[in-house]
Amino acid sequence: MIKRSGILILAMASLLVSLAAQAESAAQVFERFKLASGGARWDQTHSLRSDGTLKTGGLEGHFEALIDLDSGRSSSHYQLGPVEGAEGYDGAVGWNQDPGGEVASLDAPEARRRALSQAWLDARGYWYPQRMAARFGAAKSRELEGRRYVVIEATPRDGDPLALWFDTATGLLARTVQRMERDVSTTVFEDYRDVDGLRLPFRMTSDRADFSGHTDPRARNEIRLSEVVRNVAVSDADFARPEATATARIVNPDGITRVPFDLASNHIYVDGLVDGQKARFLVDTGGVNLLTPAAAKKFGLEGAGKLAARGVGEDSVDLALARAREVRVGDAVLDKPVFYVVELGSLAAVEGVEADGLVGYEMFSRFGVTIDYAMRELSLATAQKFVAPPAAHAIAFEFADRIPIIDATLDGMAVRLSVDTGSRVSLTLHSPFVREHDLVSRYAAAAEAITGWGVGGPTRTRPARFGTLRIGDLEIGGVAGDLFCGDKGAFSSADQSGNIGGGLLRRFTVAFDYASRRMYLAPNATFSAADAFDRSGLFLLADGEALKVADVAAASAAAGAGLRPDDRILAIDSVQVASRTLEQWRQLLRETAAGTKLAVRFERAGEPLQATLVLADRVPSISPAHR
Repeated sequence: MIKRSGILILAMASLLVSLAAQAESAAQVFERFKLASGGARWDQTHSLRSDGTLKTGGLEGHFEALIDLDSGRSSSHYQLGPVEGAEGYDGAVGWNQDPGGEVASLDAPEARRRALSQAWLDARGYWYPQRMAARFGAAKSRELEGRRYVVIEATPRDGDPLALWFDTATGLLARTVQRMERDVSTTVFEDYRDVDGLRLPFRMTSDRADFSGHTDPRARNEIRLSEVVRNVAVSDADFARPEATATARIVNPDGITRVPFDLASNHIYVDGLVDGQKARFLVDTGGVNLLTPAAAKKFGLEGAGKLAARGVGEDSVDLALARAREVRVGDAVLDKPVFYVVELGSLAAVEGVEADGLVGYEMFSRFGVTIDYAMRELSLATAQKFVAPPAAHAIAFEFADRIPIIDATLDGMAVRLSVDTGSRVSLTLHSPFVREHDLVSRYAAAAEAITGWGVGGPTRTRPARFGTLRIGDLEIGGVAGDLFCGDKGAFSSADQSGNIGGGLLRRFTVAFDYASRRMYLAPNATFSAADAFDRSGLFLLADGEALKVADVAAASAAAGAGLRPDDRILAIDSVQVASRTLEQWRQLLRETAAGTKLAVRFERAGEPLQATLVLADRVPSISPAHR
């Protein structure tokens, strides 16, 4: 009886706490927070300047920030190891300045929403709705790690929702929780101190958790302030987007350089130089300047820090930062470039091509870039000398995290697509968009299989034949691509509908003018040709004088032939594998007619075996959307 009474008392106490939280309105919670952190003193506070240190990924350096509370404008600058950068919000759009000095205005809708939510927090919109308004959910009670909180969900006008957690013992804001593109960001506010009549947190720690709740310590950011000054003078210039650091040039009088490239699996490879030493780069609009650890060592560069990098694969990998003297592609030069040092794992085996790394956003943002897929030529030009290709269609784009985003329609559906020369596939649709529109059924998608490989490992998708993709006034038919159905990696983002890759871009001469936010598409002779798609069901890797089977699609030709992952193929149709490149074998397996029988000689665990591969369509020649 005593135990039951104790349980009853505890249950009643818990109920009373819950009812108290529910009975308390959001306005009352905010007022209690205001009283606990300075009260009316906030009414006479218009700006805050803070200085301190930033720690992330094993790096530490100086951090400073300036906030205009009346408008929500902000700017911050940091120095970490060998690099420095900045970010801000000018009252209309967010911007960032990368370690290499490149500056981007983040004007895509998803970037604007996140910037507005942060501006609402900075403006203390929960106290001053005349500055920035928001909608609020009911106050709810929560308990975490032995502490009780009142939690209110807020949705700033035109912003993203976020949850505000208030400590019931102190009344102070203890944390914010916000869903981001691919994860959940939690910022914890601690070490509140008195500052000229205000109580402000001097320690802020931000973690990102995937949707299963896992956090990566490499992605943690910790800011410790040493000083906060109230009501410093501010001007528009304090929050304006800065000019890019002048570190790019074309070292010839024409202001334009033309470089031949190789195309392998729809990926562009060019030769270049790092600090005068020969380098081989993959050209990637969706990426950053990057070196593998082996390449960085070869070039005498030492990476600093241990941060986390993520790509289309499910896993994150280590990332370090290194600064070179210069990187050069043709006569285009970037001085003092910062390289992200990332292990690309099986890339050489996946591509059948050795590469030292990538050139990406930093190069595209500095020059006008033209990719002539038909002629296999990459052109880089100064802004004054850049000219769009003849008969090109101009397509406006926006930036979200340095990646161009365009609007288009696919079989009558409005889509927002990232443009990524680093993807081999013509069109990959993201899982939230796939689920929302039931596209697996609509397109009668094939069985899930490995269709690509990037940072973080392999990507499993469901191949499909789409109907008509309309970009501007261009109608593109016969597109074969895939549907991503997973919950991790870049293709799980709900911010875009999908991703355009090299399989589609190769139908054009493509030009990018990042300064004007324009992409130009000039159809070439292959424009009207429908995409061929693999008829074997094999995802193959280069493996010395053999092809290693990485995956076998269910109900495919390879499955029917009895091939398995880890088999090593030595000959196809009596031709030794070593006599052709990986790309040539992939081309044969997608372009050879369905029904063709190919003799396959392979080994399994050292035992020699043979099979007959009868090629079969995995996607139809005509999209179900057009039937």
